[in-house]
Order: sequence, then C-alpha cells, then structure tokens
Amino acid sequence: MKYLPINNELFIYNRKKFVKGLKSSSLAIFHANDEFPRNGDQNFLFKQNPDFFYLSGIDQEQSILILFPDCPNPDFREILFLRETNEHIAIWEGHKYTREEAQNASGIKNIIWLDKFESVLHTIINYAQNIYINTNENDRYSHTVPYRDLRFYETLRAKYPLHHYERSALVLRDLRVVKSDIEIELTKKACEITLDGFIRVLNYIKPGVAEYEIEAEFSHEFLRQRATGHAYSPIIASGKNAIVLHYTENNQVCKDGELVLLDVGAEYANYNADMTRTIPVNGRFTKRQLEVYNSVLHVMREASKMLITGTIWNDYHDEVGKIMTSELIKLGLLDKHEVEKQDPKNPLYKKYFMHGTSHHLGLDVHDFASRYKPFEPGNILTCEPGIYIPEEGFAVRIENDILITQTGNIDLMADIPVEAAHIEEIMNS
Repeated sequence: MKYLPINNELFIYNRKKFVKGLKSSSLAIFHANDEFPRNGDQNFLFKQNPDFFYLSGIDQEQSILILFPDCPNPDFREILFLRETNEHIAIWEGHKYTREEAQNASGIKNIIWLDKFESVLHTIINYAQNIYINTNENDRYSHTVPYRDLRFYETLRAKYPLHHYERSALVLRDLRVVKSDIEIELTKKACEITLDGFIRVLNYIKPGVAEYEIEAEFSHEFLRQRATGHAYSPIIASGKNAIVLHYTENNQVCKDGELVLLDVGAEYANYNADMTRTIPVNGRFTKRQLEVYNSVLHVMREASKMLITGTIWNDYHDEVGKIMTSELIKLGLLDKHEVEKQDPKNPLYKKYFMHGTSHHLGLDVHDFASRYKPFEPGNILTCEPGIYIPEEGFAVRIENDILITQTGNIDLMADIPVEAAHIEEIMNS
C-alpha cells in the first residue's frame, strides 16, 4: 500500500457497530476480493473488497474475516485468516502481513494462517444458528461474475444445510453510508490530492495537448502523493466527446476554442474523491460556453443547499430538475410553453441533463446506500449537474463532494477552483 497507516480504531469501531446488527447466535464471514488474471502469467492490480476492508483494514488478497460475537470460546469471536508467507512468496510477490502487522492494522488479536481456516470454522460453526454471508447488493451492480463470497456460500450450504443463512448487506447498507471522523479525514485527503492534480492540469492544458497527456498529469500528481491512483477510470473529454457520459477513450487532441470536461478523483486508502470540472482549452470561455457554464454552476450550488439531513432522494432530484428546467429555458434550449405541457413522468429537461444529480461516496465511488432512506449526518454525496448539447457540440458538468452534518453541509471541494474567472486566471497566469 502506498498510503500511510490508518488508525485501527476505525475498524474496531466498525466491527462493534456491525455485530450489534446481527441476530443472536450468529457468525459472519467475509472474504477478500478475488484476484483476476490479466494474461497468461499476471493478475490485474488487486483491489480489496470494500466490506472486508471496512471491517478489517486489511489490504491483502486471500484473507478471511470471521465475526462470531456469541462464540462460547472468546478467542474465536474475531478471527482474521491470512496467507502465510514463505521464501518463495517473499521473492516473487514481496512482503505480506506478519501476525503483528495484521494485529496493528486491524485491531484483531487472533490472527491465524489461512491453511487452518476449514478446521477452525468447523470447530465453531455448529455453535451458531445463523451464518451471515457478504453479498454485493449495491443496486448499481449487475451480478454476472460468481465472486468469492457467493461461491463460498454454495459450499457452506451444501456442507451445513440446516443453518439459517442471512445477508450482511442489510446491516452494512445502513452502516457504511454514515462516515466516521476517520473516514471523513481520509476522504478529505483524497479531495486534497485531487485539488493538487487539478491545479497541475490547469497550468498544463493548452491547444494541441492530448487527452491522455492530461490523464497522465493527474496520474503523476496522484501517485506522487501516495494515492493508489484514480478512484475510477478518468474521463478527459474534449469538445463533443463530453456529450458521451462515460467517455474514457481519452485519445483525442484538445483543440483551440473547445472545452474539456475532466471527471477525475484520487483514491487514498481505498476512500475516493469524485470531481468534475469543465475548462476552456485555450484558457478563455466563449460567451456561449460561459452562459452554459454559469447555468450549471448555479444548479450545482442550489442543489448543494438541499443536501441536508432529512432530504428524500426522489424529492431532491425532482427539485433539482425544476431548477435545471429554468436554466435551460434561459439558455434557449427549452420552450417555456412546451414545458408547461410536458409529461411530468418524462420531463423535457432530461434531453439535456439525463443523469442523476448526486450519489453517495465512500469506499465505492457510487457507495453502498439506500435510495429510500432520508439523508443523515455523516453522509457524503456528490453534486454533479450537467448540460449536454449535441447540436452545439459541447457539454458542461461540474461536481463537488458534499458532507452532511448536524448543522448543514460542508463542501469538501470548496478549495478547488470552480468560478469561471478563477479558472481563467490560473490558466493565464
């Protein structure tokens, strides 16, 4: 890991919250993510399962966590299973956790090597009535790959058919969405690194620069500051490429007079930033570009005000749609009289603003959360309105990350330049 050690109080606290949500006589099992082959002799860069990391702080493959708060043997109420290293692994793969290092990272005292997992599990599982399995229930995920936890569930069900099986996701959905102080600080760090990457890019972009060169500048700054890298595949979309919402080719040359949309964020200690800025390639907005830019900025600021305790997801997006509609009328993109006759279930603004305004942010960029639970203190959400105009060949999106508190909200990206004049000033300094 490139990032600095995290205070293990975070993971101790998370486990205490999680086990409080279990039924009595319950055992929960969490696996590290699979390793995925990239070619004949190499895996893709390992990315830890967010639920496993949330509860353990362990950023290593082939690891398993058991939580059994009612276990008759107190030594087995928290167990972390890790792959035991050897000389071959040390030479070919590098350092792996020692028991002491794993204890310090996780706060778990009982560290057992992975080859003992089956025997240890069998000695305690029959003292539990319920077995909690970790399933990916993020509603943005469409299950196509039988990941490790699901495969293990099939094995358990065949071996222990009379146990009652439960879903850890029902507990974690309400826990992960509320960020603790340490999680907030880690997210702030990711935002600070993203800020520095953006400033670097503002001083770099000019006509003739390629999108992939801009991506490289962000990558350089992120890695230089101990980030793992990008929180997601960066979108560096110049000109009409910005009309494609998930454009990631990043292979075109930025031309004089165009805008370039930058949707990027650093990942630090598995926590993510998510920023979007749209800037003029030559350092100056045209009149029309500025009109659209300021409309998007207005919508973002008004929408951000609504990210407070008690806000309901669907109501929030409906209200943002009304604000966006007003701006689109001002820009001449919608007709007021046609809007008055529109189908409320298919509002006209969606022609130019077709995605949602916000999503939860955390260990997943689109973090695990309920769409139906009111916003509450500790939630971190993006705010990212955009206007996409195919007939004019450009788009504008602006995005900041917002923390909800008891007394309002805090823009975690308030220090990242967003005013058009400020952006122009930096680019022309």
